[in-house]
Amino acid sequence: MESSISPDKPVLRTALLFGGGAGLLSGLWVLGLYLTDNDPFGPKKIMALFLLLAVPVGQWSLRRYFRPEGPGLKRAVGVGLLITIFMAVLSAASVYGLARVAGPAQLERSKAEMIKIAEGTKALYLRQKGGKAQYEQTIQGLQQLDEQSLTTDDFIKKFLLGVLLSVPGGIFFRK
Repeated sequence: MESSISPDKPVLRTALLFGGGAGLLSGLWVLGLYLTDNDPFGPKKIMALFLLLAVPVGQWSLRRYFRPEGPGLKRAVGVGLLITIFMAVLSAASVYGLARVAGPAQLERSKAEMIKIAEGTKALYLRQKGGKAQYEQTIQGLQQLDEQSLTTDDFIKKFLLGVLLSVPGGIFFRK
């Protein structure tokens, strides 16, 4: 039984819908943090990772185009990867754009807040083997924080987690 709603490229359309939507929402989350005087580059930004649920939801949605046999493994994993790429790119672009618009003063405030958090966990670092060197490396990395490193960090986190969700989701939603 074929569905009457059958666009020409359901994989690409589904990926654009879910990946673009999740990337846009991620950008709006960061903007909302900035507008409410929260640190848009700090720990609260991580909450946008919940938007990666768009990957399995998009894979599940793709099944309606390929009833009753399902999209198959290739399409299911492919749509998950495309959703991940679209979301990660849009999210990283929004972080970069906000970092440029917010200016160096916001970056300095974010750096200071992150360094303060890292200093608060110094005791945890020092209890571990090689912890002192790891702590010093963390502080040094935070002091070199800039627009590009924030963008790269956002992209890599969302991309890697999205890939980790795409494969098992594709296997589960292939039929």
